[in-house]
Amino acid sequence: MKAIILAGGYAKRLWPLTKNKPKQLLSVGGRPMIEYIMEKLEAQKGIDKIIISTNEKFEENFRQWLLEYKSTKDVSLVIEPTLLEENKLGSVGALGYLIKEKNIDEELLIIGGDNLFEFNLRDLVNYYREKRGNVVALYDLKSIQKARSYGVAKVDEEMRIIGFVEKPENPPSTLVSTACYMLSPEGVKSILTYLDKGENPDAIGFFVKWLIKRERVFGFVFSGRWFDIGSLESLKEADLIYTKNKKGKICNER
Repeated sequence: MKAIILAGGYAKRLWPLTKNKPKQLLSVGGRPMIEYIMEKLEAQKGIDKIIISTNEKFEENFRQWLLEYKSTKDVSLVIEPTLLEENKLGSVGALGYLIKEKNIDEELLIIGGDNLFEFNLRDLVNYYREKRGNVVALYDLKSIQKARSYGVAKVDEEMRIIGFVEKPENPPSTLVSTACYMLSPEGVKSILTYLDKGENPDAIGFFVKWLIKRERVFGFVFSGRWFDIGSLESLKEADLIYTKNKKGKICNER
């Protein structure tokens, strides 16, 4: 199984921090935030390769980081041919480009590089095996107002996603999609079909809405802390929490 980290955005809401540095390499708790995701992927035995998808603008930043970061897995970069926000491929477009570039026809674990969570990826993979269908990691915000800013899922009693809408005015639930997905080989092929039909290549939520009408897609609801780093406020909050956790671990070790 291969794992994909999506890191192709330009993060203009975080300027000037991200003007010449990708968001995924910004410091959270004293280290680049992408390293927390890398550690979780490295702990998952079934993953044989990690692919980081980024763009030409930040290619050198990631190459320099990889020179210093020593992973236990085989890690490579796929570079999207864009240098500007207005030319970006979008999350689904980037996945399609990567799938074609690497000729991938197997199941994929896909994670947004600005997505910090506490659950064990083994639980997500096991859930995917159990359900025998595509899986979207969901988080219960317990707030209709907050859910308006995300992709929102409606599930049935079997946790199959039966409805999905991006940033709705009237959310059908408080279960929001996080940037973490398990796609079956059929789900991976469906990305190419979706793009070939000229569908929206931007947010993966648009693809999920399309996919649930064609394949089995289930929601994996996790608990614990979750940070979607999309603003200076969320970056500061995550940095504060992870710094406190780091200090706590040091104290415990002593």
